[in-house]
Parts: sequence; C-alpha cells; structure tokens
Amino acid sequence: MSGGVHFHDHHGNGPRSPRPRQLPLEVRGFVNRTAELAELNAVLTDENEDGGDRAVSVCVIAGTAGVGKTALALRWTHQIQERFPDGQLYINLRGYDPGAPVGAYDALRRFLIALGIAGDEVPNNTDDAAALYRSLLADRRMLVLLDNANAVAQVRPLLPGNSRCLVVVTSRGRLSGLAVHDGAHRITLGTLPDPDAVALVRAVTAGFRSADDDEKLSELARLCARLPLALRIAAERAVTRPHTGLDELIADLRDESALWDTLDTGDEEESGAVRSVFSWSYRALPDDAARMFRLLGLHPGADFGIAAAAALAGISVRRARHLLDVLVGAHVLEQTAPDRFEFHDLLRAFASDQARQEEPRGGQEAALRRLLDWYLHTADAAQALVNPGEERVALDPPAEGVSPPAFSEYDQAVDWSERENTNFLPVVRAAEKAGFDRHAWQIPVVLWNARGPYTIVSPRRRRGLRHAGDGRLRRVRRRSLAGPAPVQPRRDPQPARAAPAGTRGDPPEPR
Repeated sequence: MSGGVHFHDHHGNGPRSPRPRQLPLEVRGFVNRTAELAELNAVLTDENEDGGDRAVSVCVIAGTAGVGKTALALRWTHQIQERFPDGQLYINLRGYDPGAPVGAYDALRRFLIALGIAGDEVPNNTDDAAALYRSLLADRRMLVLLDNANAVAQVRPLLPGNSRCLVVVTSRGRLSGLAVHDGAHRITLGTLPDPDAVALVRAVTAGFRSADDDEKLSELARLCARLPLALRIAAERAVTRPHTGLDELIADLRDESALWDTLDTGDEEESGAVRSVFSWSYRALPDDAARMFRLLGLHPGADFGIAAAAALAGISVRRARHLLDVLVGAHVLEQTAPDRFEFHDLLRAFASDQARQEEPRGGQEAALRRLLDWYLHTADAAQALVNPGEERVALDPPAEGVSPPAFSEYDQAVDWSERENTNFLPVVRAAEKAGFDRHAWQIPVVLWNARGPYTIVSPRRRRGLRHAGDGRLRRVRRRSLAGPAPVQPRRDPQPARAAPAGTRGDPPEPR
C-alpha cells in the first residue's frame, strides 16, 4: 500500500492497530497563502483541550484547476498531522482526470485495507464498507485527505462518524451539499495576488536568476494568469535558460499565447493561459523527452512505473528513467514514489492531446500494443511465482522493445499486483476499445490464473474485468468466473492444481 502502514498500541493498551501515514510529500517551494492557512488553523481552535469533538470536522478547499488546492492542503495537513496520533489517510479521487474517477467503494476498500482489514474481509457493497469504516474510526483521531473530488457522492461515504477526525477535501466544485448537510467549512482559492505570484517565481528560480526584474516577473506572472501550476512550469523553463533575458522568454510565451488565442473557443482566461504555458514548456523539451511525454498520455491508468513507461516508448528502463527525470524536472510530471509517476489531470489531458496530434495512428497503436504486451507478460510472470503449478496461457511473444520482468520472489509478484491494482481494468478497457481482442480477454484470464494477485482486485473491479470485452470474458471457462479464490498469505504460494480446458489460445466458444 502506498504511504506505508505502521503499528502502534492504541491509547497505550489493547491490541495493536495499523497507523497509516499516507500523506504525500509537500510541494517544493510553497509560498504565501498565509491568510488561507490562518483560516484553516482557526478550525482547529474549536476542539476541546483534551482532543475531543470540534465544531467543524470537514474542510473543503475549492478553486479552479491549477490554482494550488492540493499544495495548500498538503502544506496544512503536514503542519497539523501531529494533532491526529492515529495516522493519516490519503486518496486522489481523480474527479477531473480524463479517465473514470475513483468511486466511493474503491476508496473505502483501500482505506479499510490500510486500517488492517484483510482484502477478503472487506464488505462487497458501499453501505456495509462505509459502516465498517466508521466503526474502525469511532475511537480514533485521524486525518483524512480526499484530493480532487468532483461530487458529494464521492465524499460522503468516506466521512468518519466522529468529529475528532478531520477530513480535508479538495475540489474544483463548491460541494455545497457538504456545507449544508455535513457542516463543512469551505475556502475558495483565487489566483495569486501579483506580489505573491512574483514571490513564487523567485522561489523556484532562486540561485539561478536572482537578477530578474520584478516588473518583468510580474508580466510573466500575468501571462500565466497567476496560477501556481502554470507559474511553476514557466519558472522552471526560465531556470533551464539562465542566460536568456526575461524579455525573450516573455516574448516566446506571448507568441504561444497568441497562437492559443486564435484557436480558443471561448474558454475562460485561466484555461487559455494554462494551455499556453503547457505548450511553451512542451516545445522546449528535448525531442526524446517530448515523445515520452506525449506517449505517456496514452497510458490508460492513473499512474505508472518506469518499466511501463519504457514499454510504451519501446526503450530501455535505464533510458526511460532518464527521460522521466527530465519531465519531473520540467514540472510536467509528478513523482509519487521511487518508481511511480503520475500527471496532474490537466497535463495528462494535454499529453493525450499531443499524442493524437503528433503521433501517427500506427505509432499510437504500436505504443499501446507494447504497453498491453508488458502488462500481459508481466502478469504471466507473476503467475509463474504465485501459482507455479497452474497451466499457463499460451501467449504470443511480446512486441519488440518490451522486456517484462522476471520475478525472483513470491512477494515481488504480489507487490507488483498491488501497485498496478487500479490499472488492470483501464488497461483491459483500452485493449477492448483499440481492438486488441486477445489482450482484452487474456490479461484478465492470466490475472485470474495468478489467483493470489488477482484476489487483491476489489470485487467491483473484478466484475468489471469479467465483463470487459463485450462478452468475451463470459465465454472463458466457468471456473475462472465462478468467484474469487481465497487470499493466500505472502510467502506461502497456493498448491498447484490442474487447469481445466479453455486456458490456451483463443477463448472457448459459448456452449
């Protein structure tokens, strides 16, 4: 599980319970927002001195895309986390990603597992899972950060039943229902005032461009609509050209803005500014890094590892690591763990758009085929460790440029499945949509045969996998679709068993 789980003796006695510490790292170079931080801190003054109930237990940070909602939430939650000794839970609900948002049930399942519930003991419906979640938090003081929510229905099942816990929600919407029915306190972020925007640019460029003029920095900030996301990207571009005058950089960005203005269809000013900055930064990337950026826009999942990125681009893992470092350094990609990366939802949409515009259709299909082959053959390698006696599905060789890992230990195979859990269904759906029929049924069947990793997938996602492919999986052997296999302890693979017919080649015909 991301964020790790630590164990402690609750209130000094009784059985040990998990203490999740899931907050991501703070944004580097955070500046200003002092008034908003003070307003948020005022919420905490309502609690009793002994840590009892507080008047407000839900805070909503709302604002337009790229305005710094997550950065503010992370700054504040890191500052106050010691007030919540039972730990912190975090999830990105992906309410505005190009793909499907995270549903309340899937979020509950992840939280329950982080709180010590075994995967096969998680209730299989939202109401029961939410009831168990509230029971587990009834006597705890826990901090919960729900990032990028797009609807009250995503959030309400994740609210604890006691007001000693604090829930922080970020959203582009107002989520008025939480204020009306749940007593939420809402802060709406605006774009940065001009002095604060200039201070942010100076914080990012510190040590590289100390002689830049405040008036010119103000013009640069205006072209970025004073949005923190756009400001950080523009400032990083300035860092990479320390000997280029601001006048030239501003002229380049102004030219890019003019191009977008001619293509604009009436979107708000902030949206046009963000597109301009994205394009300006993207065009400054080295060719191979720009190709990696746009190909990553084809990945159907929420996040990805280095090996998956290497497969998409058809390059070595070593080369992929270097290019990902370039993208992280340009602030167009976020690194969430030593081997995990994700896009801001706006940048993911931009990358996908660039792939459609600049990659020939055959190149897009070849990249997706490499990615699907990587998932398929990596799942097959996991099967070999988790259930070595199971008859293997006959697979075509992977495409050129794809090097699936060879797991050496059982735990490595299960860990890979945990990390990629949320990507399995989007990958299968992408295969179906692109017409890669064999991948659309073989990936779920191989995952099922691996059994140990497959049982990590939630029941709802498992049902989605079963029905992916417009009925193809319903034609797969009956045993594969009968129900989840029991979860096995790590380091104790299941005994071998014979596989029924129908696990090789194309799926069997309907009976």
